[in-house]
Amino acid sequence: MYLPRLIEKTIKNKLSYIGAVQIEGPKWCGKSTTASLYAKTIIKLQDPIVYNRYKIYATTSKEDLLYGDKPVLFDEWQKIPELWDFIRLDIDDHPGVPGLYMLTGSAKPAEDNTRHSGAGRIAKIKMRPLSLFESKDSSGEVSVSELFNNPDYHVKGGCGLTISNQIDLVCRGGWPGILTSPKSGISAYIRDYYEGLINTDITDVDGIKRNTNRAKAILKSYARGISTLTDYQTMVKDLENAGEGVDIKTLGSYISAFEKLFIIENVEAWTPKLRSASKIRTKAKKQFTDPSIAVVALGAGAKELSEDMETFGFFFESMVIRDLRIYLEPLNGEVYHYQDNTGLEADCILKLDDGRWAAVEVKVGGNKIDEAAANLLKLRDRVDTAHMRKPEFLMVVYGGQYAYRRPDGVFAVPAGCLRN
Repeated sequence: MYLPRLIEKTIKNKLSYIGAVQIEGPKWCGKSTTASLYAKTIIKLQDPIVYNRYKIYATTSKEDLLYGDKPVLFDEWQKIPELWDFIRLDIDDHPGVPGLYMLTGSAKPAEDNTRHSGAGRIAKIKMRPLSLFESKDSSGEVSVSELFNNPDYHVKGGCGLTISNQIDLVCRGGWPGILTSPKSGISAYIRDYYEGLINTDITDVDGIKRNTNRAKAILKSYARGISTLTDYQTMVKDLENAGEGVDIKTLGSYISAFEKLFIIENVEAWTPKLRSASKIRTKAKKQFTDPSIAVVALGAGAKELSEDMETFGFFFESMVIRDLRIYLEPLNGEVYHYQDNTGLEADCILKLDDGRWAAVEVKVGGNKIDEAAANLLKLRDRVDTAHMRKPEFLMVVYGGQYAYRRPDGVFAVPAGCLRN
């Protein structure tokens, strides 16, 4: 059963005014299925026979390569990187004609300094696994869009998710193909996904032969630092202790490969104008495109997370960040983090391209809401509003069941109540 995706509106909008769209994201997040809704011709380049035929077309016949009723979808287009420039040139030959091509890919193509950026011809869209709202695990009673756009928005609602439910959701992830699978099937699926990453994809992504055990150790170390500012030097020491010593350059090569596969997706630091002389930390926060991959990389599961709530808190934050990224996409927004040298931090800064922003803390337990709200208010007062806007809202996302506005104006909202 196909579940509608929030990204559909973005795809339709971009196809209405630009020649082509490129949809990129991790394997099995649903790119091909969603893109197929809008394509009239579908070319599956992961099929060896189709790939071989189109690889020949790329050297012999532009007409055969791009033939088909429009829009033409090239699934896993990065297998034939030459497609990019052929499509760009064909768009130039049909000025003012939108929606000619769609490109989907689960890995970034090999770098090529001669390849045109595609600006003005090909619009890029990032697709992630399902959010809790898209998988129908969130009640959707609190809208991020309304929080930004409606100052009189009344926050209320509830969800039936227990902490145990949310642990299961972190372990399951947002993979469309397993939503109705039994727990045993879900665990096996994600394990197979993980094994494919470290055994095959890590080499296929750029043709560099990499060691499977080293890839496994690096991804495990990265998972230990999820939702933290752990640096490369710390990871190198961690890997040495695990018997898999690497230098920073090698570590960077493996991490770059995982980024090209859209498995690692860090949260960059936000650098606002401040009233004080506080020094802002600029390191990226370690993050995965879906927390389930990190759970498997650690060799953990629901039982282990339920017995270690501190660790679960980092994974819960990862799930919330995944969802907030999805909810912000229609608003042209990005998720950042904030931390300064005084220890003041905000887990998420939601920043729109028009300059509006909001600050969010993520906590599992309701007993941490007071502390989180105090941090948010302190950050609000530290920002120099003479040089930038005030926050549109402050919010604590937590693992509880009820959404409400506190007397200090900070919203407390369960992860299972949010939507775009």
